[in-house]
Amino acid sequence: MELWDLTIRFFSMADANVRYVIFGSMLLGGAAGGLGTFAFLQRRSLVGDTVAHAALPGVAIAFLLTGEKNLLIILSGALFTSWIGVVLVNYIISRSKLKLDTALGIVLSVFFGIGIVLLSIIQKSGSGSQSGLDKFLFGQAAAISKNDVILLAIVGTALLAIMTSLYPKFKIIVFDPLFASASGLKTNFLQFLLSTLIVISVIIGLQAVGVVLMAALLFTPAAAARQWTDNLSKMIMLASVFGAASGILGAYISFLAPKFPTGPWIVIVVSFIFVTSILFAPKRGVISKMRLHLNNQRKTNREHILKALYKSGQKLNDWSKTYSISEIANFWSFAESKLKYGIRQLTRQGMMESINGRYKLTDIGISEGARVLRLHRLWELYLSKYLELPEDHLHRDAEDMEHIITPEIEARLVKLLDNPQYDPHNQEIPYTDGKVKS
Repeated sequence: MELWDLTIRFFSMADANVRYVIFGSMLLGGAAGGLGTFAFLQRRSLVGDTVAHAALPGVAIAFLLTGEKNLLIILSGALFTSWIGVVLVNYIISRSKLKLDTALGIVLSVFFGIGIVLLSIIQKSGSGSQSGLDKFLFGQAAAISKNDVILLAIVGTALLAIMTSLYPKFKIIVFDPLFASASGLKTNFLQFLLSTLIVISVIIGLQAVGVVLMAALLFTPAAAARQWTDNLSKMIMLASVFGAASGILGAYISFLAPKFPTGPWIVIVVSFIFVTSILFAPKRGVISKMRLHLNNQRKTNREHILKALYKSGQKLNDWSKTYSISEIANFWSFAESKLKYGIRQLTRQGMMESINGRYKLTDIGISEGARVLRLHRLWELYLSKYLELPEDHLHRDAEDMEHIITPEIEARLVKLLDNPQYDPHNQEIPYTDGKVKS
C-alpha cells in the first residue's frame, strides 16, 4: 500500500484500533507533558525516571497475585511500588547525608533489578497468560483497547483538571516555596499532591511507552517548551501540545512501520522536537543566540566606525572631510573585511556617504557618532568619580559599556554627574546632535 493511502487510512481513523492508539497516545502525551513541566522546573527530572522504573516490580507482583493481565490491577500494583520508591527516596535523604540524585539512583537501580528478576520468574513459570507482560518495559501502544482509552481519558482529564484548579498554588511552591510557607499554604500537602499527579501520569503511560522510556515523555516536552517561553502557563500548554503531537506522530510512524513499537517512536519524535527547539527557539535557541551575537558584533563594529570618524571631525570641528578605507582603518584596529562590511551597512542606513570612493559621515551619522562618544565619556567619568579607577583603566571598560547603555541609564548618569561638560581626560562630552556644550 502506498504511503499516501496509509496516511489517509491512519488520519481518517476508520480503523477502530487506530483510533484507540491515536487518542490514547495523544491523551498520554498531553497529560504527561503538562504535569512534567512542574517537575522539570523543580529540577526533579530523575524523579520521573525513578518512579517509572520502580513501577516494574508492581507490574510483576500484581500479575503473580492475580494471574491476570487486567490493566487496572496491573497499574494499581505499579502505583503501589512506585510510591514505596518515592517514600524510600525521601527516607534516604532525610536519614543520611546522601543527596537527592544519589538516593534516586539507588532506588531506581534496586527496584528495576527486582522487577527484572520477577519478570524472569514469571516467564519461566510457563503460564500462558504471562505473554506480553514484558511489553511494559518498552511499551506497546498498538495493544491499547477501547477500555484502555476510556481509562486514559478519565485519568488524564482528572489530572489536568486538578492541575488547572490548583495552578496558582502549584506555581508558588515551584518558584518560591519559602513564600508559600510564609503565606500559610500547606506546602507539604501541595508537594505531595503534585508528586502524586506526576506518579499517576507516569503509571498510566507504562503500557504505551514503557518503564524505560516514560520519563522521556514526561520531561522532554517541558524541556522543549522552556526554550520558547518564559511564561509558565504558556510553557504548560506548549509542553502538552508537544507531548500530544509526539504521541500522534509516533503512532503514525509506527503504523507505517508496524514491526517497530510505538513507544520508542513517540520518544524519538519528542526528542526531535526538543533538538529543534534547542536550535531554533527565538530567544534561547543556539542559532538565535549565534545570530544575536553576530548582530551585536556588527553593531559594535558600526558604532566604532562612527565614533572614530566623529572624533576625527571633532578635532577640527569639521565633519565634511572624506576618508579612504585605509585612512579609516588607521583610526582604529579594524579588520579590513569587517571595516568594509560595516561601511556598507552604514551607507545603506544613511549614516555614511561615498564621494569618489571616499567616505564621510552624514548628518545622521554625525549625531549617532556623537551619541556613542558621549556614552563612552560619561561612563569614563562615572568610573573615575565614583569608583575612583585610575585614568589608564577607564578606556577599556567604557569601550564595552558604550554599546549597551540605554537612554534611561544615560539620563541617570547625566543627573548623577551633574550634566558634565568634560570627561576625566578633559575632553569635551558631545551632545547627541553632534554639537559640544559651550
